[in-house]
Amino acid sequence: MKLIELAYFTDHVKEMADFYRALLHAEPVTQSDDMAIFLSGETKVFIHKKYPVSEGELPPENHIAFAVSDVDSACASLTQGGLTLQTPPKDYYWGRSAYLRDPDGQLIEITSEAK
Repeated sequence: MKLIELAYFTDHVKEMADFYRALLHAEPVTQSDDMAIFLSGETKVFIHKKYPVSEGELPPENHIAFAVSDVDSACASLTQGGLTLQTPPKDYYWGRSAYLRDPDGQLIEITSEAK
């Protein structure tokens, strides 16, 4: 697994983007009023405006994402190892992902490697 993303959901996109611009001494690779994406090595810092949750949507919740070559196989291995998935593997517009929580309740995404 490779750490590929730190996702932050906020009502203060501009302020967060300004902070990470100063912290990383870098401009976002993409930015709009609702989001900004910075790169730190191979890891994305993804800042996104909070949104109301609709039925069946993922909540706008801070999380980290790990990339794997095969989401389904990785999830099978994780569950065999005693971990519990909150959301089983599913196809989204960005690719295939699954979600679980660490012992502190933090959301973890397991996602397919970018092609």
